[in-house]
Amino acid sequence: MGERCYGDLQFFCGDGCVSDEMAVELRECFRLLWEQHVYWTRMVILSMAFDSPDLEAATKRLLRNPPDFAKLFNCFYGNRIASEFECLLRDHLVIAAELVKEAKAGNSKAAGDAERRWYANADKIVCFLNHINHYWAVGHMRQMWYEHLALTKEEAVAALGKSYTKSIEIFNKIEKEAMMMADDFSEGIVCQFSF
Repeated sequence: MGERCYGDLQFFCGDGCVSDEMAVELRECFRLLWEQHVYWTRMVILSMAFDSPDLEAATKRLLRNPPDFAKLFNCFYGNRIASEFECLLRDHLVIAAELVKEAKAGNSKAAGDAERRWYANADKIVCFLNHINHYWAVGHMRQMWYEHLALTKEEAVAALGKSYTKSIEIFNKIEKEAMMMADDFSEGIVCQFSF
C-alpha cells in the first residue's frame, strides 16, 4: 500500500462507524490497492512474456498486494477474516502466474487446469465476501470477478502474442474495471458500517 494509505489505516480503526470523511478516504485506499493490483499484475505478465530479468522483483512486489488488502480488511473485520482474504487473493495471483507460464510453454492442458482453478478461486472469493458483507451481492461480485479474470487472460494472450497495441487497449479496460471493483468494495463497507 502507498505510504499515504498506511497512515490512513489508523483513521479507520476506530469505533467501527464510517463517517463521510472516512468514506472518501476508504474509497481512495481501495482505489490505490486495486490500481496496484492491476499494474503489478501487468508488470509480471510482461516480465513473464518477455523473460525479463525483473520477474522475481516484480512478482515479489505483486505479492505484497494481498497483505496490503488484509491490513485494510483487518480494520473492519478483524485479523482472522483479513488473513482468510489475504490467502484467497494470494491464490488468485499465484494461479494467474501459473496460467501465464503454462500458456507461454504451450501446455494447453495445464493452462486449462489452471484456468479452472482460477475461476473456482474467484467463486470462493465471491462467496467469502458475501459471507462477511451482504452488501457485496454474489451475482454482482461474480460478474465483476469473472470480467477481471477474462480481461487479465486476454491481456496475457495479447502480450504473449506480441500484440502490443491490443495489450494496452485491454489494460485500459482492466484499469477502468478495477476502479469499479474498488468502489464496490468501499461502498459495501460504508453501507455495512454506517449507522
